[in-house]
Amino acid sequence: MRERFADSDSFSRIRPKGASRRGRKADRFDDAEPEYLYFPSEDHDEFDDSEGETPPVTDGPPVGDRWSTWDQSTPTEKGPQPRPDWVITELAAVDTEFGIVKTGKEADVFLLERSVPGTERRTLMAAKRYRDAQHRMFHRDSGYLEGRQHKESRVSRAMAKRTAFGKEAIAGQWAAAEFTALCRLWSAGVAVPYPVQITGTEILMEFIGDEAGTAAPRLAQLRAEEADIDDLWEQLGRSLSLLAYDGYAHGDLSAYNILVHHGRLVIIDVPQIVDVVANPRGRSFLERDVRNVGAWFVSRGLPPEQVEALVASLAEDARLRG
Repeated sequence: MRERFADSDSFSRIRPKGASRRGRKADRFDDAEPEYLYFPSEDHDEFDDSEGETPPVTDGPPVGDRWSTWDQSTPTEKGPQPRPDWVITELAAVDTEFGIVKTGKEADVFLLERSVPGTERRTLMAAKRYRDAQHRMFHRDSGYLEGRQHKESRVSRAMAKRTAFGKEAIAGQWAAAEFTALCRLWSAGVAVPYPVQITGTEILMEFIGDEAGTAAPRLAQLRAEEADIDDLWEQLGRSLSLLAYDGYAHGDLSAYNILVHHGRLVIIDVPQIVDVVANPRGRSFLERDVRNVGAWFVSRGLPPEQVEALVASLAEDARLRG
């Protein structure tokens, strides 16, 4: 995944089959994983790098949609240390976008390559971009915000009353909430994508997929013969235990927001992370997480009592922390 993007003769954009060039018809997160087609980039001249040719030098980014945004993020807006070796922090790097990977109710995810021209330094990342307030569907707001407080009391009151200003404030919280959660969970050892940086409403994070830019399948898509049920359940229990001991529950966990890449389980979509102690409904969120995803495992042979055992174990972990 950390090598040169794809094997094509030129940089390309990736779009889901059936999508327009702007990705308007891309599949939602809860639809089947799309197939991918390659299209020549409309924005950049093509060049053949099969013989090691480097991009031409121009006054702007040599090849790419923009200069790296690394220097636009403050230290607190960058991922936790120690950073993985694949994270590119050079200011001479450029970002090239290869189209939309997934679209959801609140945000869209794009495939992005960050590279250092003239070198072999390049990596793929997922760019998650939250939409503005007029184009989001914050169907999860009400229960998840209990126990959260804005530093300004007037903002908290507006959020509670769902005024126009309050809805704007809620919309503005999601990108920051997800980035903060990813940083905390990654540092605690939970299996989540490494968060590279946040700039405004765009989060750059580890891309979970192959070197050609194909995203890893979700747990819900795995066939029984492809999955080591016992190993995946053990991985899930370990991550959820770390999460609970830190005082949190995912809040919206299911087989649709867990990826599996070469046997590695990775939990995604965490902006609504719930404080099990501060939120009066925290325990119910925790139990619902386990039972929702546990239903997938039970349907594939996991004994139901293991699901209930995990629920009890996580509740105890959360109590110990609280």
